Amino acid sequence: MKNYMVALLLWALSGAALADELFSGQTLYLPVYSHIWHGDRIGAEGAPLKIQLSALVSLRNTSLKTPIRIISARYYNTEGRLLNEYLIKPAVIKPMGTIELFVERKESEGGSGANFLIQWDAAVPTNPPMVQAVHAEIRSGNHALTFITTGHPIQADK
Repeated sequence: MKNYMVALLLWALSGAALADELFSGQTLYLPVYSHIWHGDRIGAEGAPLKIQLSALVSLRNTSLKTPIRIISARYYNTEGRLLNEYLIKPAVIKPMGTIELFVERKESEGGSGANFLIQWDAAVPTNPPMVQAVHAEIRSGNHALTFITTGHPIQADK
C-alpha cells in the first residue's frame, strides 16, 4: 500500500509540474483518421471493411491573457506526403478562443495514418493550446461512431 501511495504522489506531482510549464511556441503532432478498418478480412488476400470519417480539428487557446498565433496546419497522408496546408496565412487565437479546421468525410487520401503538424507561437511564454480532432461517422437511425485524438508536442527536426 505504501508503494502505491508513493507512486500516486509522484504521478500527481509530475502532472502538476506539466501544468505549470509555459511555452512561447511548439510543433504539435495530431493523429487523424480519414478512415478506419474494421471487421474481418474478406477472402485470403482481402482487406477488412473501411469506414470513411470526417474530422473536426479544434485548436483551443488555454490562456486567459495571451493570444497565440497558429503559424501552420499541415495535413499529411499515411505515407507522409503533404496533402494540404489548411491555413493560407497565420491565424491569431484570442485568449480562451478556438479555431476549427474540418477534414471532410469524402477526403480519402489521408488514410488511417494521416496527421496534422500544427505550429504555434506566442509573444510571451504561455499555456500551450489544446489540440484535438473529433472523428465522426453519423448516419440516420441509431448508427454513430465518434472518437477523439489529441495533439502531442514533438521536437522540430534539425
